[in-house]
Amino acid sequence: MEIFSSIGVLLGSSWASGVNLYLSMAGLGIAHRMEWIKLPGDLEIISHPLIVGIAIFLFFVEFVADKVPYIDSLWDSVHTFIRPLAGAAIGYTAMADSSQLIQIVVALLTGGIALDSHLIKATSRLAINASPEPVTNSIASVTEDATVIGTLYLILHHPFVIAILVTLFIIFSLWFLRKMFRFVKRVFSLSDTGRPKDSNLLTVNGSQ
Repeated sequence: MEIFSSIGVLLGSSWASGVNLYLSMAGLGIAHRMEWIKLPGDLEIISHPLIVGIAIFLFFVEFVADKVPYIDSLWDSVHTFIRPLAGAAIGYTAMADSSQLIQIVVALLTGGIALDSHLIKATSRLAINASPEPVTNSIASVTEDATVIGTLYLILHHPFVIAILVTLFIIFSLWFLRKMFRFVKRVFSLSDTGRPKDSNLLTVNGSQ
């Protein structure tokens, strides 16, 4: 049973970190301190009061930034490096009792999962920002936070379920990311091709 719990922690926490790193770290750290869960390996380091405090502070910063159009995409672009690295650190630290080879392999796996969920979030936000109204951003942000909280709940109580869900999500993301990249590329290509045409028309009209 302990191995299923560890797999659930690894897959669930790395996936959640790609969506909202600071909420995930704060939640897991608090859960370990409250003895609701025993984090594997040296991962219990995230339950240190200083780390929990910093994670909570940064979560509130992200909570605000994540609801402002374009600021959310800027925040995501910065975290394109931070979230996958944190996901890799989760795997590496959690496997501290294993060989270094196993640590590296698991770190690559968890980092890849965090990158995958981050790309889903980031590309979705770019698509949402194509709409001028700001309400959709807030709805998407709250939904993402609720999903991370739900993931933490499953990690604590149903680790095998979250392991299956993350696996299914990765399969789904292969299709979804292709669709979203095409959509975002089409939106930006249309906006770029529209500008030169307008400027040429202005030049022609002006010369006439």
